[in-house]
Amino acid sequence: MADGGLLLHELSFVPEGDDVVVGRLDTGSYAVFPADGAELLKRLAQGMPLSAAADWYESAFDEPVDLDDFVDTLRELGFVREGEEQPEGAPSRPVRLRRLGRAAFSPPAWACYLAVVGGWAWAVARHTDLAPHPSQIFFVHSLLVVQLVITFGQVPLLLLHEGFHILAGRRLGLPTRLRLSNRLTYIVAETQINGLLSVPRAKRYLPFLAGIVCDGVVLGALGLVADATRNPDGSFSLTARVCLALAFTVMVRVLWQFQLYLRTDLYYVAATAWNCYDLHDAGMVLLKNRMWRLLGRSHRVVDEEQWTPRDRRVGKFYGPFIVLGYATLAGITVFVSVPVTIQYFSIARQAISSGHVNVAFWDSVLSLCMNAAQVAALVVLSRRKRREKKLSTPQTSPSAEVELA
Repeated sequence: MADGGLLLHELSFVPEGDDVVVGRLDTGSYAVFPADGAELLKRLAQGMPLSAAADWYESAFDEPVDLDDFVDTLRELGFVREGEEQPEGAPSRPVRLRRLGRAAFSPPAWACYLAVVGGWAWAVARHTDLAPHPSQIFFVHSLLVVQLVITFGQVPLLLLHEGFHILAGRRLGLPTRLRLSNRLTYIVAETQINGLLSVPRAKRYLPFLAGIVCDGVVLGALGLVADATRNPDGSFSLTARVCLALAFTVMVRVLWQFQLYLRTDLYYVAATAWNCYDLHDAGMVLLKNRMWRLLGRSHRVVDEEQWTPRDRRVGKFYGPFIVLGYATLAGITVFVSVPVTIQYFSIARQAISSGHVNVAFWDSVLSLCMNAAQVAALVVLSRRKRREKKLSTPQTSPSAEVELA
């Protein structure tokens, strides 16, 4: 063991109960250290020579430390500056949009959000036809117009949802970025918040919940516009019907967050509240192991020691939440997807089987072709994602790059 000090990158230290989360904000490499290990790392980061750090540890904790093994771990995590690698030096430029992020979640902004949601709830209580319903999707007779408006009308709403995630992260001074991906049969936009584990746990909730906050405000705003643009006889105008159709898709997106077998926004809230680092995988494996043991197929049981004791402890009762997620999927399928699909194909069948090659016929044909193209795109994306996953190299350290959809 050399007597010189160890050159380390700038690290963050965030206490989490009896442990400390240590990591690099610039790379998103994070690990959970026991309190004594974190104290040792702090002294090495301050420039204490290795031999002096070993003596200090033995004096403070009445036991020797294998510093060579400790340093090897730090190298694997990427905490050590290697070779010609330069220090981070002066702080980087201020994160863009940080001031806007603070304004978006300031007390006046929250008052406006509550006013919109409260006004919408009051309007729905007075006029139940404003409540989201699958039939609102078909706001005109043209299937092609409906599909184009729903498909492209959701784009700004999705970007606004992710924008709230981004602003909530920028508000904390964290770098964020947006990307498109797919989960199962969904194409989704994801906000990656690198370094979220570098801030105290209480400050992580807002970045996780910001998208749902946005959806609630958008749902309320669309409903209020629909109510305000009624025809003189009280029926819905075209503008009102478009607003209700888009509001229904927003409501479904909120319900989608309850599919806790996925890493949804609400999953991250739960994992943070229970102070877990990989609750999703731990909970899924524990649930499957329980099922394999009940079926007498113990050879399929996966080793549970690869997760932290906290993840295993919480994962034991997280199984029902996973089941709740699948129940949510079943509910969305039965009460949303099935009614919309039946009505869609009913309209298309009537137009195509009418015997008239007219506008309605071509409208339905083009709409069906557009749907087929979307399904093909999803299949291609899913296969590419599986292929990339097989080719990817497993990481040796946990990542603090949180993906919010």
